[in-house]
Amino acid sequence: MNKGLFKAVIVAVVVATVGQPVKAQLKLPPASSSQTIVQGLGIRNVTLTYSRPNMNGRTIFGGLEPYDKVWRTGANGVPTLTFEDKVMVAGHPVEPGTYGLLTIPGKSEWTVILSKNSQQWGAYTYKQEEDALRFTVKPERLGAPLETFTMDFSDVKPQSAKLNLAWEKTKISFDLVVDQDAEIMAAIDEAMKGEKKPYMQAAQYYYNNNKDIQKALAWMNEADKVPNPAPYIKYWKARIQLKAGDKAGAAATAQQGLEIAKQQNNEEYERLNGQVLAEAKK
Repeated sequence: MNKGLFKAVIVAVVVATVGQPVKAQLKLPPASSSQTIVQGLGIRNVTLTYSRPNMNGRTIFGGLEPYDKVWRTGANGVPTLTFEDKVMVAGHPVEPGTYGLLTIPGKSEWTVILSKNSQQWGAYTYKQEEDALRFTVKPERLGAPLETFTMDFSDVKPQSAKLNLAWEKTKISFDLVVDQDAEIMAAIDEAMKGEKKPYMQAAQYYYNNNKDIQKALAWMNEADKVPNPAPYIKYWKARIQLKAGDKAGAAATAQQGLEIAKQQNNEEYERLNGQVLAEAKK
């Protein structure tokens, strides 16, 4: 092959390989898995994303993680908390947004930090001036060691929940609370102006949040006017009657719901109506 032809072949090979995709790097399971939890809080959500290291036979607090030093709270990047609404965090107001969660473990007290900087790898670049909030909590001692660092939500109620952090034999918790009542009440009032009125949903909110029980009952009476009422309508009406102090009415309604549920082979509402009936007969 002459030199000119050889050079042409080399150039053609180089041109043909330019722009070809590089082979993917080897994918291995991470040492610390990641987890994302979307927790409903009121009518909106809180989203938590964090990494979960294991003990692997190590002493964690006072060992791997020194006391009184800022900790990334897990592994890899700091956990992030995204609030879709204004939230009271341990009694402190926090605006909607995404925050980095760091902690300072202590023997008798922990400091919890919400940072405006949610894009931190570890705590190496942590700056206190970026804090959105910091507060202290008392740690609890677990009865048995917890191998994997765990964050979760508990005690979830219509407008509140607890956020828990636990690892080794230590656990901390703090409250998340929203106040969306004014917004929800305004939405109910507006919905009641429409053609299809949400009688049952509005009555349930009034029942669950200790609002005007007679108004809730009036709405359930409207919901109960459909030609073939479902056993769950009877169940909720009976519960509201019972809360309003009308045991006889609650018993009669629950009995109707029980009979409808039996006809429909609906074991769940047969049981639920039966429970209200038993309560009304006490």
